[in-house]
Amino acid sequence: MIVAIDGPAGSGKSTVAKRVAQQLKYNYLDTGAMYRAITYEALKNDIDIENSDALTHLARSAKLEFRNEHMGIYSDIFINGQRVTDEIRLPEVDANVSAVSKVAGVRKAMVRKQRQLAGNDVIIEGRDIGTVVFPDAKLKVFLTAGASERARRRALQLESTGEKIDSLQVQKEIIRRDQIDSNRENSPLVKAVDAVELETTDKDIEQVVREILLLIKNAL
Repeated sequence: MIVAIDGPAGSGKSTVAKRVAQQLKYNYLDTGAMYRAITYEALKNDIDIENSDALTHLARSAKLEFRNEHMGIYSDIFINGQRVTDEIRLPEVDANVSAVSKVAGVRKAMVRKQRQLAGNDVIIEGRDIGTVVFPDAKLKVFLTAGASERARRRALQLESTGEKIDSLQVQKEIIRRDQIDSNRENSPLVKAVDAVELETTDKDIEQVVREILLLIKNAL
């Protein structure tokens, strides 16, 4: 069974998807990490973020791997043999990942890789899983939350890595990414017509996990 979880930055997709996958003993695929890895690799190699041809070539040729699996959860992502688990969360990657992700050639290459990696019985999360990557997924969930709450969550995530955080700047970045992701020409961030929307602003992680587990049970 494929469960697609989509939503904007900071809506809780990764945390919730991992918890659900662990409880069901399903595999978990973080597609956002793949776009982040491409973005990091582009920045490291001084590739112009506005050069769609160069970014497309990078996405097509890059070897992306998830390693160090435990109960279906892979803790590390590698690109061309280099572990970039921590680097893909750097502020400069945050600032550029939406611009890289909107390139049609990059998205096409990533969708192909995501379909290859998914397998069966998987919780897969991102921005276009239910609309583009797996439009026939058995269950589609769209997570959302207010911008201030999503910024608070992202700030806590960044602080946990030792980054110095400007909360107002984090919220501005969240809003900017929302605009890019929702208005891009290729695979925009939208709720699939048959997706169940869960508003998570005032809910804790465990409550959202329980709701999704119930949805999966009903879908089965």
